Amino acid sequence: MSLSHEILSPLPGTFYRSSSPDVPPYKAEGDRIEVGDVIGLIEVMKQFNEITADAAGRIECFSAPSGEPVDPGQVLAVVIRD
Repeated sequence: MSLSHEILSPLPGTFYRSSSPDVPPYKAEGDRIEVGDVIGLIEVMKQFNEITADAAGRIECFSAPSGEPVDPGQVLAVVIRD
């Protein structure tokens, strides 16, 4: 039985799925992740904070588009636990 889990933004800022525009994203939809894997970054006042997975499973979808502002508690990604 699979359960879904939401990875939430811990702070306000701009969400990025990769470390720069010319490199692939940290993770893509369908990728397997483990607890602690980096799934993206949130930029706050020119500081970049790594966002890590707090559940293992497979990324079902990213709810926050890369390069868009996010608020604390906003869903960044949905993980299907297996």
